[in-house]
Amino acid sequence: MKSCLVACLLAFASSVLADFALKDGDTMVFLGDSITAARRYDRIIENYTLLRFPDRRVKFFNAGKGGDTMTGALERLQSEVFDRKATVLTVAFGVNDIGWGMKADADHKAAYLNSLRTLIRRCKEHNVRVFICSPAITNEDPDKAEKGFLQQMCDEGLALAKSLGAETIDIQRSMRKVQRHMLALNARQKDTAKHTKLHVEDGVHLNELGQLAMAVAILKGLDAPAEVSAAEIDVPTLKAVSVASCTISNIKATDGGIEFDRLDEGYPLNFGTFGALNFRFVPVPSELNRYMLAVRGLAAGKYDLRAGGRLLGTLTAQQLAAGLNISSMTSNGWEPGGPWDAQAAALKMVTDARMEITGSDRYRDQFLGGHPSQEALRAQTQAVLDELDKLQRQYARPVTVHFEVRPAANVDKP
Repeated sequence: MKSCLVACLLAFASSVLADFALKDGDTMVFLGDSITAARRYDRIIENYTLLRFPDRRVKFFNAGKGGDTMTGALERLQSEVFDRKATVLTVAFGVNDIGWGMKADADHKAAYLNSLRTLIRRCKEHNVRVFICSPAITNEDPDKAEKGFLQQMCDEGLALAKSLGAETIDIQRSMRKVQRHMLALNARQKDTAKHTKLHVEDGVHLNELGQLAMAVAILKGLDAPAEVSAAEIDVPTLKAVSVASCTISNIKATDGGIEFDRLDEGYPLNFGTFGALNFRFVPVPSELNRYMLAVRGLAAGKYDLRAGGRLLGTLTAQQLAAGLNISSMTSNGWEPGGPWDAQAAALKMVTDARMEITGSDRYRDQFLGGHPSQEALRAQTQAVLDELDKLQRQYARPVTVHFEVRPAANVDKP
């Protein structure tokens, strides 16, 4: 049966999880230009890590600076990276290095590559695991951009980084897959006002969808596992015949159905109301969020699937036996699906709050140096950040969820 294939696919999940680049105790810094300074893609990476690995203590710092270049970033390495005792660093530059295309010449490419070489050397001296990234794409035609100066310069940079022992992430090509898919869907929509975009009006800076695409590209470059957890329940024997990264207990037969409890090791990444709409363009469910359930041995018919008392959907016995990705499943688009969906949405709000307060902290240090309450503000801010960190981890921690599979309450009669 297909459900057995699902179980086989996820049987290696525990070994894959160990390969994620971010380990317990790591401190990760995102070094970049205004795309990074927007403080969007880093939030997604932080939330993914919290949800998927709730027992790992990883700190995240945003070191984005509008208009910065690979050369300019060298001046900030000590204060933004080494002084924070970073263990992992992502570096994403390129667009400003060639002046948005106006300085796409040999001299500026050489400056980019020479600075990249120096950056890697200095990071090695400080035992920082560095990931050199190509920058986010612009809204240029993807076929032209694939052969353009920026991509070629970054390809040389990625090759140089590999030769020096650094890790690399080709954000541009990953994002172009999303861009091509988006353009294909736009081509079906005659009303151009309804076309989807990855950028704001300047064609360089990313909107929320573009930031999601960039985050997914980086997560995949960090070897983020697609598999969250999986369970296959056999109704006739009342047994969990296959599980991965979760525990199934209290399996009971009900009138024509079954119920059980599930406790996961980690949760899928979700974004709240309407957040899953972006998954039409960025394949989060298949590439990062494989949260699987299969229930086999039910009599033919339709069944309501509930988790934590909330209806996820009405499905056939065949669909349930084949296995489903329930990571973002909901019967009401205005509400989250299971508790894991609601917890992820709440986590996003707390992470957003923490990021905004962190931003105010940096703003105060940069522009309010003479404020009479500088030290008091710093202490109060840190106290709030410490509490938000605790709140983040509380929302990210999995809880036992009660599942129910019962004959559908509302089935159309012939």
